[in-house]
Parts: sequence; C-alpha cells; structure tokens
Amino acid sequence: MRSQGFTPEVFDGRPVIGIATTWSELTPCNVHLHRVAESVKRGVWQQGGFPLEFPAMGLGETLLRPTAMLYRNLLAMEAEELIRANPLDGVVLLSGCDKTTPGLLMAASSVDLPAIMVTGGPKLNGKYQGADVGSGTAVWRWEEDLVAGRMTQEECYFAEGCMSRSDGHCMTMGTASTMASMAEALGMQLPYSATWPAPDSRRYETAQRAGQVIVGLVEQDLRPSAIMTREAFENAIRVNAAIGGSTNAVIHLLAIAGRLGVPLSLEDFDTLARDVPTLLNLQPSGQYLMEDFCYAGGLPAVMRELAEAGLLNTGAVTVTGAGIGHNVAGAQCWNREVIKPLADPFQPAGTGTAVLRGNLAPEGAVIKQSASSPHLLKHRGQALVFDSPEDYYAVSNDPDLDVDENTVLVVRYCGPRGYPGMPEVSNVALPKKLLVRGITDMVRICDGRMSGTAYGTVVLHVAPEAAAGGPLALAQTGDWITLDVPARALTLEVSEEELDQRRARWQPPAPYARRGWTYLYTEHVQQASAGADLDFLVGGSGHEVGRDSH
Repeated sequence: MRSQGFTPEVFDGRPVIGIATTWSELTPCNVHLHRVAESVKRGVWQQGGFPLEFPAMGLGETLLRPTAMLYRNLLAMEAEELIRANPLDGVVLLSGCDKTTPGLLMAASSVDLPAIMVTGGPKLNGKYQGADVGSGTAVWRWEEDLVAGRMTQEECYFAEGCMSRSDGHCMTMGTASTMASMAEALGMQLPYSATWPAPDSRRYETAQRAGQVIVGLVEQDLRPSAIMTREAFENAIRVNAAIGGSTNAVIHLLAIAGRLGVPLSLEDFDTLARDVPTLLNLQPSGQYLMEDFCYAGGLPAVMRELAEAGLLNTGAVTVTGAGIGHNVAGAQCWNREVIKPLADPFQPAGTGTAVLRGNLAPEGAVIKQSASSPHLLKHRGQALVFDSPEDYYAVSNDPDLDVDENTVLVVRYCGPRGYPGMPEVSNVALPKKLLVRGITDMVRICDGRMSGTAYGTVVLHVAPEAAAGGPLALAQTGDWITLDVPARALTLEVSEEELDQRRARWQPPAPYARRGWTYLYTEHVQQASAGADLDFLVGGSGHEVGRDSH
C-alpha cells in the first residue's frame, strides 16, 4: 500500500473504509461517481478513517444486453466477495443506475459490515419545446409518435439531447429514483440523499457527510442487519406506494430481504400499500420530475406525512443512528402541487402496486395502478399471444393484424429464465393501426418487467414464468382473459381439463447457454415472486475470513 504514497500513520489501526463505486463510461447514469467518491474520501479523512476506492460492476440500463437485470446478481456476488475478502471495516456504496443500487445493497446485506449508501442523484429536468420532459417516460411517447408519423427522426435526435442534459440517472420516478428512495426509506441512505440532483453541490456535500457517518457506524458497530429490519421494509413498501414508485422495487426489495433473512412476501406489497395514497405528482404517474420533488421537500416531506398518519414505523433505526421518525419530524413541504397532503392526495389509497393472482398467475403478478388507465382495470378480452417481443414487433405495424383496443396482448418467455434475465420489454408499443386511431393504451400481460419510467395497463412479473412451465405458456390466441384489479384477479377462461391437455403437449424452450454466467443464472435463478436472486445466494456468509493468503 505504501507504493500509492500513503504516509505511515494511516496504518495505525484507524477504520479502513472501502468505497465501492459502480463508475463506468458504459453506465451513463454513473459517470460522475469518481467525483462523488472524492467527496466521500474527504469525509472519511475528516473523521479519522482511511478511505480506499475500489470498482464494482457498472450496470448500464441503456446499453447492456440482453438486460441489466441478468447481471444484478453478478454485481451482488462480486461486491460481496470483494467486501469480505479485503481488510475493510466498513463500506460506502456508490450507485445510481437501476440495478446498481439493489445489487450493492444485496452485497452489503450478505456481508453485514457497517455500510452506507450514496446514490448519484437524478439528472436535471429535461427541456424540450418549452416544456419539461422526463427521461424514459418521454422516450416511450416519442417512440409511439415516430411510428404514428407525428415526429421525425431528426426531431427525436434533437429531443434526446434536450432530455439528457446533465449527469445523473433518470429524473422521472423510474427504477433508479425509486431505488434511491428505497435506500433512504430503508434507513441506509442519509435523509434527502435520494433527490438532490447529480450536478447540485449538495449532492457532493451529502457524499462528504456520508464519509463522516460511515466511520461512526464502524465505531458503533451498526450493521445493515440492524437497520434493514422487517419494520424498515414495511416503511419502504409504504413509501413506494406514496411516491408512485416502480414495480421493480418489488423484486429488488424481496431479494434484499432474502439476503438478510427478513420475512417478506409478495402479498406484503399489496397488504401494506392498500391504505397508502399516492402523494407524489411525478412522471410517469403524474406531471413533475425529480428536480421538482427535491425543491418541494424531498422524500422526508413524504415520509413525515406518512408518519403523522401512523403509516410509518418511526422507531426504525437509520444510518444516522436515530429513528426514521426523528429524521423526518421537521421536514417541510414547499410545493403542494408536487407533494400532495394526505388529506388531499394525488391519487386515493389503494392505487399503488397491486398483486394479482389467479389461474394465469398462481404465484402472483403485479400491476402499477397509478400508471394504468382506470377504464382498463376491469377488462375482459381475447388474447393475442406472442412467444417473444421480436415476434410481436415483426407484425405490430401490419394494418391487417387482427387486433383492436379490447384485445389482450400476451408476450411471454420474458421471465428470469426465459429471456434470460427478465428484461423491461413488457410495455410493448401498441399496434400501429391502433396508434393512428389515437388509441393510447390496451391491456398487456407479460412475465417480464417494464421500466419504472413507463406507463400503461401492463400486468408484469407473471409467476411462474412461461419458461418454467407456468400457465402463461399454455395461453392461446383467442382465449378469453379477465383482468379485475379491484378483485386482484387474473383469469384465463379455459377449463382445467383443457389446460391439462395443453400442459401435456408443452415443451420447455432450449437452454440459452451451456457455460458461463448465463448458464449459472438460468440454472439457479428464483422466480420473480421470490426476488429473482440465485437460490445459492439467498442469506449471507458474514464478513469473517479465517485463512491467511501467505
């Protein structure tokens, strides 16, 4: 270590703090994390610690194929081993893009050394043609406008630059913003950390403060297992409902809880969210963006509303050492158009993520009600079934496609095993013949995911997935399907006898890989309803390594 120019006294037994950074130029959301790490180091030095930065996988949602979700568990496994194997007393987790936040939290949970998260923050609001535009959310609309002829390719190129005009992750309430909020709601991130924009000086101030705090966490021996308790996960689920957060939070929170041994089920997301109204008027469910959310009071303002209504476990301990209720007690709201009061919410209680069950999803499926069309939440239609998104897009522009607005689009073999990796492809664009008629939504059902920036009446995470022999594999074009969100039901109107006959004829798809990570992943990945972690990574191994290297 002396070869790096450290003076002798830093080896005097002071806390060694690892800074796990997911910086990568292939991960656009995280390209500024080197600078964030420098701020963390300042705080660690200030408090008498010894900071050492090390890389972990950068998972860029926009570039990785077939999906960043295929590699979330690999990041978690890599980071876990690095944290355990190196002589670290505590760790600061630097994340930003969607999968980097849960991946690092999973790793820290399994090692259970003192840890704190610092997310990189959202982009500044996009500005296009005099209006705010949100990353991801605007893309889906522009894609439809291109297909319908309402936007040219040149206009789209220009609009891209207007949308992505600063460092940071998506500034809509997509998965990145949601998981930053979940880290704060779980108590693993300092108050207000989720919302400061990436270019804001207070993002770096917060990072420096986190560097100071981690040294104190080591001295107090306050570990993730003492912070991310059952009560903390209940808080996170309710906060997710209040902010209109991404459905992807369901999978990630289940996976994190599995690493800690905290009992958490898919049903908890429905039960705990039913009494929580949506308070946040943010895209894709609403109008505003993360920059507006920050200036309106940030996540503490939302959590104070929940706390005062008895919807927050206020005693849950956080990285500050205090209960989360204490942290948010003085939070102020400065813009009631962005953060609505509980007495006059943006959307009423029970409009968050709903968990559906039925013979089409015996282990559950989810739907984001706040981003759905109210008139489609109770719907009966005939299925139009495709075995892949590619099969659908091959015919989606066909003017003779046998489809109308009452059709239920089914796209399958997109689950953890089937794609592989469970990509964000479920919100397939509507058929061109409907778009040109001005139809903007229809019921879609898939065993994959959709981006938290997306919208529409889309049933997601159907479990078991088609590739695992779930009932979704047995659906046929022309079958009637009933969606009844108020009753939490998803029903394939086919007799059990007929389904048994179809099941006997069904053949599983050929494996995607015979070697490498993809083989290991598809052999061991759990279903979405359990968090899609690898079965042998559930739980933790602690931080002790009892053997010497020389």
